[in-house]
Order: sequence, then structure tokens, then C-alpha cells
Amino acid sequence: MSNFEIIGENIRNQAKQLILDLMKSSPDYSSDGEGIRTSQIFKSCGLDWGDYPKAKSTNQQYWVVAAIRELESEGFVERISESGPWRLLER
Repeated sequence: MSNFEIIGENIRNQAKQLILDLMKSSPDYSSDGEGIRTSQIFKSCGLDWGDYPKAKSTNQQYWVVAAIRELESEGFVERISESGPWRLLER
């Protein structure tokens, strides 16, 4: 694994931890809360770079979606409905 890949893995792990920390910060995002939408996670975590030509803010959210899906596969979060918000799972 190259140094760049190691740094990238560290950034991905930090992003996942940032999302978990955000979700732990409010009872609204707990296992019995109403949850939080992906766009709100994206903005609340400070991951929005703003709009640029061919890199609009809405397209930048895909990176956060991947992080949330990874957290879902690891058993940390769940999506309340198919298009609904995310919340923490009880652990």
C-alpha cells in the first residue's frame, strides 16, 4: 500500500468518525430519534467545498454517501426509510 493510499484511508476513517460524532451530538439522531438527512450531514460536518464549475455542491455529497453506506455496513447507522434520514443504531 502506498503512502498516498494510507493517507487516504486515514482521511476516510476520520470522515466516518466525524459523521458518528455529529450523530452522537443530538438525541434527534439516536436510535429512536427522527434522524438526519445526508445533505445536512454533509453541510454540518463542513465537507461542502461550495459550487465550482462542474463540481456543484450537490455533486460533492456522493463522497459522504459512500462514508454513510460504509457506516451502515459496519452496523453503526441505519436509514429510516428508502429515501429517508439516517440515525444511529443501538450498540
